[in-house]
Amino acid sequence: MRSILFPLSLLALSACAASIPPVEVTRFHLGQQPAAGAVAIEAADGQNAANLEFGTYAAAVSRELIRLGYPTESKPAYRVVLGFERGERQVAKRSPVTIGIGGGSFGGSVGIGVGTSFGVGKSTSEIVATRMSVQMKRVSDGAVVWEGRAQTEAPGNAPAAQPGLAADKLARALFQDFPGESGRTITVP
Repeated sequence: MRSILFPLSLLALSACAASIPPVEVTRFHLGQQPAAGAVAIEAADGQNAANLEFGTYAAAVSRELIRLGYPTESKPAYRVVLGFERGERQVAKRSPVTIGIGGGSFGGSVGIGVGTSFGVGKSTSEIVATRMSVQMKRVSDGAVVWEGRAQTEAPGNAPAAQPGLAADKLARALFQDFPGESGRTITVP
């Protein structure tokens, strides 16, 4: 019995270690990291700052900014304009089951063969795409000193598709190696 449980426990652990989809990140800035200073996070046009989901994304961005030396205080040096969107799409999955029909003759040196196969059953899966955009503007003159966007996709039933996990993942990727290379799109695992 013990010899059966050990392989089963390894199989269960490997199922927990599902692959996490990568994040595509693009950033733009003035060639240097903005000077440290307090920030105030605001909702982008069309976003509702009172929305609980917005709060999830704002908290993720705030954590990253605080880590980088940009605390959230009442007298900010920068306005951080945050936007996000989530969308779902259906993707057809190819059936793993096929039925093949074939025939042939193998007499002498002459051979004839015909074959075909077709999928049995159809199914679809849901993909959740999540995108975050951030602009850092100086309060003194309203100039954008840094901006970036990050996006990822995950199967609808995966933990990475949940708003809280997606927000954290996008914020971490967006502010990784801050300010990042301007104008270049990178993939963050």
